[in-house]
This record gives sequence, C-alpha cells and structure tokens, in this order.
Amino acid sequence: MEVTHTITNLIIFVLAIYVGYHVVWTVTPALHTPLMAVTNAISAIIIIGAMLAAGLTEGIVGQIAGTLAVALAAVNVFGGFLVTQRMLEMFKKKEPKAKPAAKEGAQQ
Repeated sequence: MEVTHTITNLIIFVLAIYVGYHVVWTVTPALHTPLMAVTNAISAIIIIGAMLAAGLTEGIVGQIAGTLAVALAAVNVFGGFLVTQRMLEMFKKKEPKAKPAAKEGAQQ
C-alpha cells in the first residue's frame, strides 16, 4: 500500500503543530522576544513552502491545505511582528513629563 503525498504532508503538518506547541510552552518569558523574532523569520520561510505546496499539489485537499497554511503563516508573521513591537516598546525610556509653566505672579 502506497501512502499519497497528501497524507504525508498531513502527517508532517500535525507533527509540526505538536512540536511547536510543546516548544512554545516551555519558553521562559525572558526569551520570548528573541524567540518571536526567529519565529517570524521561520514563518516567512513556511509561507514560501506553503505556496509551493498549494501550487504544485494536484489534489484539491492538498491545495486547500496549502492555501490554509499560507493564510495561517501570514497571520503568524503579522501578529508576531505586532507582539514583538509592543514588547520592545515596553523597554523604551519614556519622555519626562513637561513641568507646567510658572506663573508670572509667583516669580516675584
């Protein structure tokens, strides 16, 4: 019995979800921002692979799965950049508040 390419791709997809879930949940908060940056780069590569999978697959199931993979990876990249930007803004120094202008009558 021969396993079709669609079944092989589905198995890889399920294993990637399983491994990704366990990797993300074991990350300490201090490493979250660097991990997000690397994850964004990996997701960008995944988009290319998903586009190839969607375009080169002959079956409709494979094309749908590839298109879904492109959409999910794109959401992951966009959301990852938003989260990373927000986290990096937390470490920026805030501008000191301007002191109110002194009243002229108080200076005398």
